[in-house]
Amino acid sequence: MKQRPWLFLLPALLLVSISAFIPLMTVMNYSQLTLLPGTQPYFAGLENFVAILQDPAFQGALGRQFLFSFLVLITEIPLGLALALCMPKDGPGVGVSLVLLGIPLLIPWNVVGIIWRVFTRSDIGVLPEVFDWVGVTYNVSQFTGDAWWTVLAMDIWHWTPLVVLICYAGLQAIPEEFYMAAKIDRASPWKTFRYVTLPNLRGVLIIAVLLRLMDSFKIYAEPFVLTGGGPGSATTFLSTYTSRMAIGGFQMGRGAATSLIYFFIVILLSFVVYIIMLNLGQGAGNDS
Repeated sequence: MKQRPWLFLLPALLLVSISAFIPLMTVMNYSQLTLLPGTQPYFAGLENFVAILQDPAFQGALGRQFLFSFLVLITEIPLGLALALCMPKDGPGVGVSLVLLGIPLLIPWNVVGIIWRVFTRSDIGVLPEVFDWVGVTYNVSQFTGDAWWTVLAMDIWHWTPLVVLICYAGLQAIPEEFYMAAKIDRASPWKTFRYVTLPNLRGVLIIAVLLRLMDSFKIYAEPFVLTGGGPGSATTFLSTYTSRMAIGGFQMGRGAATSLIYFFIVILLSFVVYIIMLNLGQGAGNDS
């Protein structure tokens, strides 16, 4: 009788498994072949993987992706937690705050790119006008630094509210008795945050970090609409490189190999980050 709930989940789990297993097997099959338009496919073994790993364009995209994801995490997680701590816990301000935070999350990814493209246009954009007013030249389509930091700022604006909502839900779940006990013990605000708030937010912080890590590796529509991966290859990330290899270059075999490398990097990195955060959380709990 205790296993009956799992029986109701089996059809959905089976459907999800099939829908994920078949495409994965297809990509693994393609990655072993050389597939070019107008030619017969032939078995290439690991040739596609070796060629991709030795490609300077892939190495550059991988480096930019790691740097971008690192900057996303060290910016959005602390900022989201700080904003969640500043939000009201009751009253009408809660509803207003939640609605305002939900607005960026409701905007589709490609529309976000269009909005920021309008903001950064040299003729009608708001950002170039602001930079001109302070005496700084700004051009997202010509300067590498402008394009890079604009994509980062766009992602922070779009996805920090998700971190805020996750952390706010975790804060609401912490029993008020914990803070009352800390107050009785005359704990400072920092010690209360260090030994009460953070240990109880370990689970939600792990979820927030993993979600933002995986989502940052999937970023495609926003920089593609905003910069097209440029100027040059300044904002060409792994997703853009994979799309160009498979669709733009019509090299389905190497595109499949790239997607598998892409997939295993995300899985491995997420697992490593999860283990590190789990151990850090346990260490913090033992210290308290």
